Amino acid sequence: MVTFEDRVPTVEEQRAVAEAVGWLDHFDWETIGGSLDRSLHGVVALQDGAPVGVGRLVGDGVRYCYVQDVMVDPAASDQGIATTIVERLLDWVRAAAPAEAVVGLFASPEAVSVYESIGFRAADGDPQGMTLTVRG
Repeated sequence: MVTFEDRVPTVEEQRAVAEAVGWLDHFDWETIGGSLDRSLHGVVALQDGAPVGVGRLVGDGVRYCYVQDVMVDPAASDQGIATTIVERLLDWVRAAAPAEAVVGLFASPEAVSVYESIGFRAADGDPQGMTLTVRG
């Protein structure tokens, strides 16, 4: 049985799920602890005490929030874990935002249908999503 905890994942939980999905190269493991600590909210899915899914929110916590790092171990897929994680993150936004909030995300191609089923739509025009990688 999968249980959900409303909290930011630990570095170890983040790493375990990232390894399961083949995303170890998606994170800077030297700085991920600080990144996780600065998250607004998170959700961890556990099965038999082991992490099988994680997700978190980043942003200002008032008007702008971004769904970040939603991952589910492929061995536990097809149980609605990703959907539940995102819905719980959105519940936090609804409770925390004093007014209307904008929630954004970047989706991997295989996750687009999950986000669309929850109500997200691709930005095509205004606003136009953009990224820039800055090296320190």
